[in-house]
Amino acid sequence: MGCFFSKRRKEAKGGAQGGAGQDPPAADEEKPPPQYSWDQRAKVDPKDYTFSGLKDETVGRLPGKVAGQQFVIQDCENCNIYIFDHSATITIDDCTSCRIFLGPVKGSVFFRDCKDCKCVVACQQFRTRDCRKLEVFLCCATQPIIESSTGMKFGCFQYYYPELALQFKDAGLSIFNNTWSNIHDFTPVSGENNWSLLPEDAIVQDYVPFPTSEELKVIRISTDTMKSIIPITRGGRQKSSEESCLAVFFAGDYTTANARKLIDEMTGKGFLLVQTKEVSMKAEDAQRVFQQSASDFIPLLEKGPVVALEFNGDGAVEGCRSIINDVFSGTKVFASENKASASQDVDSFYNFADMQMGM
Repeated sequence: MGCFFSKRRKEAKGGAQGGAGQDPPAADEEKPPPQYSWDQRAKVDPKDYTFSGLKDETVGRLPGKVAGQQFVIQDCENCNIYIFDHSATITIDDCTSCRIFLGPVKGSVFFRDCKDCKCVVACQQFRTRDCRKLEVFLCCATQPIIESSTGMKFGCFQYYYPELALQFKDAGLSIFNNTWSNIHDFTPVSGENNWSLLPEDAIVQDYVPFPTSEELKVIRISTDTMKSIIPITRGGRQKSSEESCLAVFFAGDYTTANARKLIDEMTGKGFLLVQTKEVSMKAEDAQRVFQQSASDFIPLLEKGPVVALEFNGDGAVEGCRSIINDVFSGTKVFASENKASASQDVDSFYNFADMQMGM
């Protein structure tokens, strides 16, 4: 209370000094309300992040228009829907006969009560419930899960447009972590298979056509396998040979570019890319995976995660080591030494990686 009266006395004194004819400031004069950072943020309108109740329409969002927000797609029929941006999570409910492209999703994509839809999806988690006849070109960092769903078909994500690589980074997704074919059926039916793989020669735009609307066709899309942001892997398809080879690149400025270069060189020679992985390793992990040569690579592990590639085909080990010697002579790369040890190299690394990703 002493402070209160002290303040009033100072105001009165100040008023007296102002001279005759000047009114002292009112004691109860309102001050402007304080401004907080959250008051200055742009208000989010849910309608900007929702497609609902549409029929026979082509709609979408251009790069930068979603910018990590959540998105909802619901009650749409026979629509072409494109999200050319990264988002937090996306739910798709009660959609029928739609073609859907979803750019990188930091969290989960959840399809519920959808049927006869064709999709291209990249996400951290993928799940369906009560769906029928979905055909999905998928990139998923964790094991995809289907529940009470039938007639599901999956292929490897295959897509490119100039902004897509940065959107993967903004969503925290690695282009090398893709378990698209490792489907877990939460509600299996004895004697039936609720899911299968799309044909190897499936053409993406036959399923999800390029947008034709004036707004969206400015996106420079390609589904050429050589340009795809995600390396095209065989996943769970049967290998063509008993010989595989493991190649591991260590963190550096050109890790991604080097890995892509080796993929191009190997596939150009007819070898198959089975699977890829980006994961952090510790010294004890390196001892288990790289064994005798571990000491050469342990100092490199502190720089960041490694990128591992499995190639398959007769002569894969010799072909891979030859390319590494010719093209990456100044870069430290682990490659299986011979056909006899290669199978163990692959099993050791991916068993380790699967445990790490599941933690």
